[in-house]
Amino acid sequence: MAKDRSQREDYAGPLKRLLVGLLALILAVVFLIWRIDSPRVERFRAQVVDAVVPNMQWAMVPVTGTINLLRDFQSYQRLSEQNQQLRSELRQMRAWKEAALQLEQENARLLDLNNVRLDPKLTYVTGVVMADSGSPFRQSVLLNVGARDGIQDGWAAMDGIGLVGRISGTGRETARVILLTDAASAVPATLQPSGQSALVSGDNTAAPLLNFVENPELVRPGDRVVTSGDGHVFPSGLLIGQVAQDRAGRLRVRLSADYERLEFLRVLRHQGSIPITDPGALIAPMPDDMLPPPRPDSLGGESGPAETASEAENG
Repeated sequence: MAKDRSQREDYAGPLKRLLVGLLALILAVVFLIWRIDSPRVERFRAQVVDAVVPNMQWAMVPVTGTINLLRDFQSYQRLSEQNQQLRSELRQMRAWKEAALQLEQENARLLDLNNVRLDPKLTYVTGVVMADSGSPFRQSVLLNVGARDGIQDGWAAMDGIGLVGRISGTGRETARVILLTDAASAVPATLQPSGQSALVSGDNTAAPLLNFVENPELVRPGDRVVTSGDGHVFPSGLLIGQVAQDRAGRLRVRLSADYERLEFLRVLRHQGSIPITDPGALIAPMPDDMLPPPRPDSLGGESGPAETASEAENG
């Protein structure tokens, strides 16, 4: 057994060297043939290619299958990514659908609110909001309308839905509006449908306080809050918002005006109450039977009824 193994090893070494040398010779010949620039060699190379390449299609089948498999895997990976993206978009569409339904309901409520008609005597001037105060201690905005447009202090400023504030300070071309959320703002209001009187007081938060309510037991969250017209600062009936209740149990007003998108404001021309300058038109003349009897004057005559009535009015 040891002798047979040694004989096989003696033949294996030379055989390997012979095969390696033969392979190297063949490769060298192929290299030389492929590098020789001669018409005969070129024709020989063409004949070799025509004879070998068509018969090598069987060798390309595994390579082609592997390439197709890789392409199918890449296509499946893209389909999986698109499927996940479509699922994410579907979830977003569901959220947008809910938001659209809420906006549709809100739009319907706003359309109902827009059916409210203000006093036809009220006219307005529309101004563009140029800047806000930018301070947490003073809530105000600046409009591009002023004294040249007839703007006066105290006039009400509204957006498309509700009351925003009042004019406080005018220049020739600008005017400042103190918002309802400012701590210096206090607006007399009426709660509907209970008819309770209250005062909407700003405290530099998004929802002003509702103070001095006559009977809080009759007030419910969701009641409408409108201006009462007391003090003749604002016209009556301007929408302010709805009653809400905070966590501490205090009544507040959820403002109808969109304070996050104040782009245009409508300044209402309101001159307030008309002062009474001629009280005679409100006092009826005194009847003749109620006039006092005539009295003699210093010259011995008697004063007439007209003089007596005049003395009574002056006296």
